[in-house]
Amino acid sequence: MATRRALKAVLIDLSGTLHVEDTAVPGAQDALNRLRQSSVAVKFVTNTTKECKRNLVERLHSLNFDIQEQEIFTSLTAARSLVEQRQLRPLLLVADSALEDFSGLETSEPNAVVIGLAPDHFNYQTLNKAFRLVLDGAPLIAIHKARYYKTKDGLALGPGPFVTGLEYSTDCQATVVGKPEGTFFLEALRDIGCCPEEAIMIGDDARDDVGGAQNIGMLGIVVRTGKYRVGDEGKINPPPYLTCDSFTQAVDHILQHIL
Repeated sequence: MATRRALKAVLIDLSGTLHVEDTAVPGAQDALNRLRQSSVAVKFVTNTTKECKRNLVERLHSLNFDIQEQEIFTSLTAARSLVEQRQLRPLLLVADSALEDFSGLETSEPNAVVIGLAPDHFNYQTLNKAFRLVLDGAPLIAIHKARYYKTKDGLALGPGPFVTGLEYSTDCQATVVGKPEGTFFLEALRDIGCCPEEAIMIGDDARDDVGGAQNIGMLGIVVRTGKYRVGDEGKINPPPYLTCDSFTQAVDHILQHIL
C-alpha cells in the first residue's frame, strides 16, 4: 500500500454484499456504521434492475441500513442517461417495479431495446419483438450482463444469458452500461470527487464488482456472501486485492490496515 495515495472512497455493492433480498448479511449494519465514522466517503453501486431506486431505499431502511437515495448509483440510472443522451425510444425489458426510474421517457414506436432483469417478460413473444427491432438496426442496450444472482431460494439466472442470446441471434454487440464497465465506476467516483487510485470496491461478484473496479485502477475486495462461489477469486486477472468472509471482515481490514 506504500505506493498508493491515501484512501478517499469505498464503493460498496448492495445485493449479496449487504443483504440478500429481505435479509441483511449478519453484522453488515454495524460494519457500515463503523466505516462511516472513518475519513472515507461511501458510495453504493448496484446493478440491480429488479426495482426502482425508491423501492430499493425502502428495502434497505426496513433492514436498518441508514442509506440515502443520493448515495446510491445504479445501472438503471446509467441506462436512462444513455437513452436520454441518444434521444432513443426504448422497448424496456425490465421488471415492472423498475419502470419508475424510466418515467417520462417516450417509449411509443420503440427504436432501441433496453434489457435488464425481467423474469416476467422473458418469454418468446417479447424477446422475439426485441430480436426483430435489433435486427432492423435498433441499438441493444444491456443494463448489465450478470450471469446469475443470489435469491433466498438459491442462485437465479441474471439478464446476461438473455442479452447474449439476442447478441447471438442478431449478430450484434450490446452496449453494456452497468458493472463491470469502467465508465460505470468512473461516474460513481466522479460523484464523490476522487480518482480510481484513491478508492476500493467491496462486492460478492469477482468479475463484475472486483474485476471491473480493478481494471480502472481501484483495489477490490471479494466477500464470500451472496452469489460468491468457491474459486471465484481465481477467475479474474489480476486477482482481488483481498478475499474476505463477509462485509464486516472487509471493513475491519480497511480500518486496521489501509486507513
